[in-house]
Amino acid sequence: MTVEPTQDAQPRVACTADADGRIVFDLPPSAPLEGRLLLRLRPKKGEPETLLHHLDLGAAAAGGRRAVLAPHTVLEEGRWDVYLLSGPDATRHRLRPGPRDLRALVDGHLRDRRSPLAVRVPYATRGGHLAVRAWLRPAHAEVERVDVTDRTTTVSARLHGAALRETAVVRLRRRGGGAVERALEPRSGDGDRFSFTVEHAELVAESAAGPGGDKDVWDVFVRPAADAPVVRVARLLDDLADRKEVYVYPTVTVGGAAVRPYYTNDNDLSVEVKRPV
Repeated sequence: MTVEPTQDAQPRVACTADADGRIVFDLPPSAPLEGRLLLRLRPKKGEPETLLHHLDLGAAAAGGRRAVLAPHTVLEEGRWDVYLLSGPDATRHRLRPGPRDLRALVDGHLRDRRSPLAVRVPYATRGGHLAVRAWLRPAHAEVERVDVTDRTTTVSARLHGAALRETAVVRLRRRGGGAVERALEPRSGDGDRFSFTVEHAELVAESAAGPGGDKDVWDVFVRPAADAPVVRVARLLDDLADRKEVYVYPTVTVGGAAVRPYYTNDNDLSVEVKRPV
């Protein structure tokens, strides 16, 4: 059972995130002694919930209560809503975010990451509730820079959890377009860094030859080696749970079509080609 009291009655929870993936939740002294925190993977619309994690509450400073999400606890990729279980009846209460100390996450893109890559960022939902955004990937290509000109978009990235070989290739895969892809040769940089350039006119021409409609979306991947699985190019390694509306790149007009790189709702990098109707 989930209880939705007024926002003023919902407890505020302070969060501190560590560089190794630990999240500490600090609740006020009013939290029940026998209570627990519940993290619930938000299901897709119309589907039942399937994944839950329970965290015990312990004593904290000034009479408060504390729960710790350990680094080794596996959170599947998605959005995890945070609830307080008030007692044996397991009634759920939504929680509101208090202060969030995410300083340890800000420079996360500068650190080496191993496979699998696990990222967790506490954040406030649009409704003002506490949640945790989690990513869990075997390997990851972190966007470090995107430069847009009238003719090209150049992306610089760093590979984590895999080795970049001479046979590496960047692939732009048209969403909903079957097996249609564009292959680009990456330029190797320092160590595990690489870059690649998208020619706008070529992408517009490829989209024009597609199945029709006024818009194509090309998702960006890198295949680190000829025999390796593709890795999604994204930006995950900092303190932002959602960057789609924060990192907005210029739109360029080519042959009447509008081209723009952007981040999806999962913070993955894609390129949109929108043709005039």
